Amino acid sequence: MTVADTLARPDYKLADNLWAPAGAVFLTGTQALIRLMLMQRQRDAAAGLDTRGFISGYRGSPLGMVDQQVWKAGKKFDEAGLRFLPAINEELGATAVLGTQRVEADPEKTCKGVFAMWYGKGPGVDRAGDALKHGNAYGASPHGGVLMVAGDDHGCVSSSMPHQSDQAFQSWHAPIVSPASVAEYLEFGLYGWALSRFSGNWVGFTALSEIVESGSTVDLDLVNARVAAWQDAATVRAVTGYEPPAGGLHYRWPDLPSLSIEQRLHAKLDAVRAFARVNSIDRHIVTSDSATVGIVTAGKAHYDFMEVLRRLNISPDSLAAHGVRIYKLGLTFPIEPTRMQEFARGLKEILVIEEKGPVVEEQLRSMFYNAPVRPAVVGKRDVKGAPLVSELGELRPSRLISIVANWLVGHFADLDRRSFVRDFTPPELLANESDSVKRVPYFCAGCPHNTSTKVPEGSHAQAGIGCHFMASWMDRDTEGLIQMGGEGVDWVSHAMFTKIPHVFQNLGDGTYYHSGYLAIRQAVAAKATLTYKILFNDAVAMTGGQPVDGIISVDGIARQVEAEGVKQVVVLSDDIRKYDAIHDRFPAGTEFHDRAELDAVQRRLREMPGVTVLIYEQTCAAEKRRRRKKGELIDPDKRLFINDRVCEGCGDCSVQSNCVAVLPTETPLGRKRKIDQSSCNKDYSCAKGFCPSFVGVSGGKLRKKTGALTPSPLRGEGRGEGRSRGDDFADRVNALPRPTPHTWTAPYDLLVTGVGGTGVVTVGALIAMAAHLEGKSASVLDFMGFAQKGGSVLSFVRLADVPARLNQVRIDTQQADAILACDLVVGASADALVTVRHGRTRILANTHEVPVAESLRNPDASLKVPQLLEKLRFAAGAERVETLDAQALAESFLGDSIFSNIVALGSAWQRGLVPLSLEALLRAIELNGVVVETNKLAFSLGRLSAALPEAIAEFLAETPAKTTATESLDGLVARGVAHLTGYQDAGYAQQFARFIAQVREREAALGADATLPFTRAVAQSLLKLMAYKDEYEVARLYTDGEFQRTLKQQFEGDIALEFYMAPPVLSRAKHGEAPRKVRLGGWMLPAMKLLAQGRRLRGTALDFFGRTAERRMERELVAQYRQRIELLLPSLTAERLKAATDIAALPLSMRGFGHVKLANVAVARAREAELLHRFDPATYPRPAVTREAGQIRGIRVTTAA
Repeated sequence: MTVADTLARPDYKLADNLWAPAGAVFLTGTQALIRLMLMQRQRDAAAGLDTRGFISGYRGSPLGMVDQQVWKAGKKFDEAGLRFLPAINEELGATAVLGTQRVEADPEKTCKGVFAMWYGKGPGVDRAGDALKHGNAYGASPHGGVLMVAGDDHGCVSSSMPHQSDQAFQSWHAPIVSPASVAEYLEFGLYGWALSRFSGNWVGFTALSEIVESGSTVDLDLVNARVAAWQDAATVRAVTGYEPPAGGLHYRWPDLPSLSIEQRLHAKLDAVRAFARVNSIDRHIVTSDSATVGIVTAGKAHYDFMEVLRRLNISPDSLAAHGVRIYKLGLTFPIEPTRMQEFARGLKEILVIEEKGPVVEEQLRSMFYNAPVRPAVVGKRDVKGAPLVSELGELRPSRLISIVANWLVGHFADLDRRSFVRDFTPPELLANESDSVKRVPYFCAGCPHNTSTKVPEGSHAQAGIGCHFMASWMDRDTEGLIQMGGEGVDWVSHAMFTKIPHVFQNLGDGTYYHSGYLAIRQAVAAKATLTYKILFNDAVAMTGGQPVDGIISVDGIARQVEAEGVKQVVVLSDDIRKYDAIHDRFPAGTEFHDRAELDAVQRRLREMPGVTVLIYEQTCAAEKRRRRKKGELIDPDKRLFINDRVCEGCGDCSVQSNCVAVLPTETPLGRKRKIDQSSCNKDYSCAKGFCPSFVGVSGGKLRKKTGALTPSPLRGEGRGEGRSRGDDFADRVNALPRPTPHTWTAPYDLLVTGVGGTGVVTVGALIAMAAHLEGKSASVLDFMGFAQKGGSVLSFVRLADVPARLNQVRIDTQQADAILACDLVVGASADALVTVRHGRTRILANTHEVPVAESLRNPDASLKVPQLLEKLRFAAGAERVETLDAQALAESFLGDSIFSNIVALGSAWQRGLVPLSLEALLRAIELNGVVVETNKLAFSLGRLSAALPEAIAEFLAETPAKTTATESLDGLVARGVAHLTGYQDAGYAQQFARFIAQVREREAALGADATLPFTRAVAQSLLKLMAYKDEYEVARLYTDGEFQRTLKQQFEGDIALEFYMAPPVLSRAKHGEAPRKVRLGGWMLPAMKLLAQGRRLRGTALDFFGRTAERRMERELVAQYRQRIELLLPSLTAERLKAATDIAALPLSMRGFGHVKLANVAVARAREAELLHRFDPATYPRPAVTREAGQIRGIRVTTAA
């Protein structure tokens, strides 16, 4: 059987979403807005109208990707006569749209008219209100027309606050269309332009997050048929008797300010009503001649309500038989009265179901207030004034089901479905220690904001709009939230009433160009004292990496702010030398510094009165990555590598870099740090961590792990002539059984969860596209927010065999059939678990630990995987939860963890969690067009891991050694003896062994705990103290052969090394800073080999390195620790064992080198005093001040460039 035989749409192409003239396409809400432009142009051409199209606005979630979709449409968009103007800000985009409506009256025009679309998120509607209000007042042209697309975030998913634009549109006398689905975007958008041309109005178009950010199967034939049925203007006038006022309703000139503009606004709404009477986008959903009650729905709330009926098992026929009518509004302002009055005939009560404020409800109440027989209108409150349909947040079926069930039973006793409600209420969730583990958004690896948003000790910063706002939750003394473009002006007034003399104001380059420069002008005019940190990152990273809409440069900003009157301009950069040749482009007095000098520069600026500007220039890390992939930017031939045997796991590299590519890794020697080479963007700031474990590796490339599969697999032994490992793999996969076909009786709801930037959205899109290729109906809704910054992603995928079974796009309470938890933290979050129904939902969880942001602040942070899994099993049932480590499979077989989510998808499909054909999913991967063969291999790998997990090891030449069991005490002691023998000599090692034997004998005598936790803690701590990493030991750990073996496992080719160290003879601390690290070349390896031999001098009079205060302290710590344990042993009891173990383990927190270690030792000593008091209050008094162990912050480290 061929793919064509299996798929209903085998020839479907991704480009069909814009260019297919008929049939079914899979379309996102944003894509629908672009297709809408093309469809209007085609309609005009078919009618013989030589029009053009124009679109402008300003990006912002949920309309953050409009510009990218235009650019993806490419030349064909321009060739269709359509023009796109990326606006500087929202009001200027609206003003540009106004200009298009003047074209028709221009005697020099080059076309008949211009239809236009303005777009902006909810706050952008507010900002552009003056321009939009004027535009609507002056009017649209007869062959033009304007749509105002408002991206409303009702649930405050990715905005500063929830937003609803309907009331603003109403106040401007602008009609509103409220599409409830992606398909209605096409129909209602075309309707909006037709209505605009007839009435002269600009037409509001509500684009709610849940629809515009979703994708679904759209039947173009149905849309085309509905549009074709509309009547022309002449027919509207003939049927309704409507005649426009003298002078018409459209744009004209002259049109000087007068009351005639206001009169025309009212006349335009009369025209809207006339047009809507003949050409209606309202729908009679349920009709009944004998109805006594009715329900009116609007926009997205309609499908939420229809889902409620499905869950209550109430059919439209049943409602009609009981005397219930249902009317769905498409034109929500003004409501066309003739049809509504007919709908309301004979009704005693009308229930209005709409999102947010009572836009429809108040119109109906006004419409029927003076009617001879008027129905009661309820919505936000019932007939008794009690709250009913909430205005807060977003409506969902689960929020409506109780309301609808109670309302129906109040009118029809035999429609009592209240017993169904309990199955759709939020389930009980297990609370345990993992509640504190959160997947919060964070700066990308190598993000400039990791450094630029730091402030000196004692200073404060104010947040602004942009990615840098995330500094607000990063313990960076950053606070506040202001509208875009107002940054710093709130401080102008605040400063008048506080003793705080100065603040730093973060301001992104995109916001600066949008409107922020006006805030600087205001601050200068007010003679305020603050420093604007203009974060010049060369991209609008928060919405997808678009360029700033205009010509903007560092020198241009410097000249502009200098002309505004700022006192000082300073430029900092990660590559400051590139400005050497262009100093003449900058104002006189501009200073230039390397980013390493940020702290010193800020300390100086905060002492200067007046407004100063610090321009921090460094390209967005995500944008660098994109440009490097395209070959538009040089990819540095250097990667950083951490020698984990030297690493102390102190986390100072994370403190200095704030970088999410620096990950914790578990080793036999404890938790250390490693660099995730897949996500590293080569910022190199982590090398500032005060630690000699960092190595620069130049030349060569990353090595794929042994046993990796590739599209051209390696030959294998014992497989016959010409056979390969890949051949055997393919044979195994081809022989796998297929899951039992799914029986379609209801929608199938699959939730995919994961981490932003790892391909979770791709997984959801692949599943939805596969369903579309099979001829099924599908929808997908991606809730991301800041997810592209490493936050949580939830992709809601809904599938059905027929369109009528899919209502809302979100998977609601207890509705999920399956969850593919590509990340365990997100999968066990409340947002995901609320969709689980015990005994029904199946869960496949990826157990690989992807660190959360807390790991950057706390070196010992744990994801608490067992507790997270416990949450899943509690919610779904233990037998319905399965696990895999997708990252380990992807890295071992394919050499890159980026394929892990496709591995998980393959595993989920093999287990029967994805009810689609293999052919459809593989074809969807092909259509996606990204490393197709490797992604197919990843999918097959997931299948094999699910069906034949024992076969996986056969395809690995070496199974990676991974210690999962706790090391035995004997093993720990033996390892310690071996390590200390290499560290010093056998005699030194035996001191360790004898002391542990003494402790072990005393604890064993207690008989309290057979695992001997106290002895284990003493062994771990004493080993750490005795093997302190002085210069000899660091040299030994680099030259005993293990470092070279580890390097070869990660890199191949001809590599060159450099070491980041702070040798005492080459680096000195000054001005309260840490010693400066320097780069040392590969010649250091022979030198270190020689140095390692000097360990025999350790502790002798010839030990040059042992004379420093740090080395003396380390030797003292060994003696002090042994003495402390010897003092505890006589008093050790079963009751005191826990406190004694905590005391014994304290040295494990004395991590790091130099000042980092000194700080951690000080914290541990303070903690020891508290623990000793708990151990024996009579002997050890309570300390005057107690401190919790934690990382000491605020020490600045510099590294040679």
